[in-house]
Amino acid sequence: MTKTDEKLKNSFGDRRMLVLYGSQTGTAQDLAERIWRQAKRRHFQAILSALDDYSVGDLIYEKLVVVVASTTGQGEVPDNMKKFWKFIMRKNLPNNSLEKLSFGVIGLGDSSYVKYNVVAKKLFKRFAQLGGTPLLEQPCLGDDQHDLGYSAAVDPWLEQFWSQVMRRHPLPAGLSVIGDHIPLPTKLRARFIENGAQVPSWEDAIHRDAFMARLISNERVTAADHWQDVRLLKFDIASSNLKYAPGDVMVVQPENLDEHVEDFYQLFPFSPEQIVSIESNDASLAPMGTSRCTPSLCRIADLVRKYFDLERVPERSFFELLAQYGDHELEKEKLLEFCADTQERYSYCNRMRRTMLEVLQDFPNTTARLSLNHLLELFPSIKPRAFSIASSYKAHPGELHVLVAVVQYRTKMFRPRKGLCSNYLAGMDPSNEVRVPLWIKEGSFKFPADERPVIMVGPGTGVAPFRNLILERVVEAKAENYLFFGCRNEKNDFYCASDWTPLEERGMLRLFTAFSRDQEEKVYVTDRLREQAALLWKLLSEENADFYIAGNAKRMPEDVQAALKHVCMSVGHHKPAEADEFLKKLEQTGRYQAETWS
Repeated sequence: MTKTDEKLKNSFGDRRMLVLYGSQTGTAQDLAERIWRQAKRRHFQAILSALDDYSVGDLIYEKLVVVVASTTGQGEVPDNMKKFWKFIMRKNLPNNSLEKLSFGVIGLGDSSYVKYNVVAKKLFKRFAQLGGTPLLEQPCLGDDQHDLGYSAAVDPWLEQFWSQVMRRHPLPAGLSVIGDHIPLPTKLRARFIENGAQVPSWEDAIHRDAFMARLISNERVTAADHWQDVRLLKFDIASSNLKYAPGDVMVVQPENLDEHVEDFYQLFPFSPEQIVSIESNDASLAPMGTSRCTPSLCRIADLVRKYFDLERVPERSFFELLAQYGDHELEKEKLLEFCADTQERYSYCNRMRRTMLEVLQDFPNTTARLSLNHLLELFPSIKPRAFSIASSYKAHPGELHVLVAVVQYRTKMFRPRKGLCSNYLAGMDPSNEVRVPLWIKEGSFKFPADERPVIMVGPGTGVAPFRNLILERVVEAKAENYLFFGCRNEKNDFYCASDWTPLEERGMLRLFTAFSRDQEEKVYVTDRLREQAALLWKLLSEENADFYIAGNAKRMPEDVQAALKHVCMSVGHHKPAEADEFLKKLEQTGRYQAETWS
C-alpha cells in the first residue's frame, strides 16, 4: 500500500457514512440528500455524491455506504451512475473487495415496468458478491405505482436502517441526535454582489456540452379541435458536430414558463438583474464544477427561469426543511403534520399535483422568512428531458425532429397542470429565432444493420423512433419494414401520415393502422397483430425478423406480448409454455425490444 493509500484509508473513520445516488429525474437525489441530513444529525461524517462523481476505487476503504438508485427506461441505470456501474460490474474484481463495507440500497422504480427496480436489485446483489455486508436483508424497493408512492416502502425501511446503523455505530459519549427542529447549514451559500460584475452567459456556464439549436418549425400534428395537442418540432443542427442514429434520443434543457416565473417574483421581491455568487457551504459535498451543475455567478433572472424547478411536486424533505425555517406556530404545526402523515401529505401534494411554488403560497408566513440560501436548499434544479428522435440523419441532413405530446390536465387545483418541458417547447415561436440547448444521447433500442425485416408497434407518439428508423432504412434501400400504428381517429391524430403513404406506394413499407374510435367497436394495434398472425409468424420464425415496441407502459406492452403469444400458438402450434419460451428467446437475443414510458 502506498503512503497515499495509507493516508486515505486512515481518513475513513468509524463515523464516516457515504451517501451515493444515481438519479435521472432528481427524486433519488432528493432522497439521498434527506438521508445525508439524517446522518449529519447523528454526528456522522456524511459524504454526499452522485455515483459517477465518487472515486469508485476508494470504495474498498469505506465502512458504511447507502446507495439510492432509480431504474430508468427498460432497466437502464441513470446517466450519473453509468461509469460507476460499468466498474462495479467488472467480472475481474476480487470477491473480497468490499469485505470491510456495510451497506444499504434503496431503489426507486415503477412496477408497471417489466424490469422494476432492477438496478437496485443488481447493485445489492453485486455488493454482497464482492464481500459487502448488508445492513438489512433486502434492498428497499420504492414503487411509484403504490397509493402512497415511494414513501410507503422508504419510510419504514429507513427506520430499520437507522436502528441497525446506530446499534453498530453508537453516538460518542456526550452527544445526542440533533433534533429535527434545528436547521442544519444549507448546502450552498449565496451572496449578492454589485452590479457591473462580468457574468458569463448561462449557456457558457451551464450548458457547455449542449448545442444551441435554432427552431425551424413548430407544427401541431393533431386536429385543432382534438383534445390532445401534439407537436412536430424541427431543429437546425447543420452547424453543429451532432450526429445521431435510429434509436437515439434528443435531450433538451427546458425553462420555467412565464406564468410560474411571475408567481415566483410575487412571493420573493428579488430584482431579476441582481447578480449573485453561489458557492458550496459544506466540504462533504461533491465538488462543484461538473457539467450542468449549480452556477457560481449568475443573475437572479437566470436562476429563477432556468435553474429552480418551480413546478416540481414536493417530497417529504421539502416539508421537513420548511418546518425548520419557519416560526409561525400554526403553519409549523401543519408542516410537521405533513412530515409525519404520509397519507395526508400524498393527498395534499401528489394526488393534486400541487407544486413547490403553490405550497409556498399556502404558507405565506413561513415563505416570508426564506432567504436565497433557503431557496437554493428547497428548489432542485430543472432536470433535462429526453425525447426519441423522429427524423433520420440521412433523410434529413442538418435537421433533428421530435414528436412531443403537450402535457396538460386538470386536478382539483384551480390552474390546469402543465408538463414543464412539453409546454416550454410547444410555446416557442420559430419566427423569434428561438434557440434551444440540446444534445444527443444513445437510446435503448438496438436496431439491425442488415436487411432483415423489422416489425414495429408504435401507437401514438410511440411512432417517433420508428419514423427515424423507417426513413433511414428507405435511404439504405431496405424495404422489409412493417409498422403497426394506433390512435383514436384517422382525421385527428394519425401522426406522420404524409410520410407513410408514398412509402407504401413505393413498396418500402407495409402499414397496419388501428383507429380505435372510428367505428362502434374499438380496435387496437393488438387486434391488428392478431389479424396478421400468419404474416408475423412467417417473419419471426422463417425470416429472422426483429420486433420492437414503443409507447405507453400502462397495458400496451403486456397486451402486445399476449397477442404475440396468440400468434405462436395459433399459427406456430406451440403450447403455452413453448410460446413463452419462444418469446423469451427473442428477448434474450435482442430480437424483441421495448421502449415504454408511464
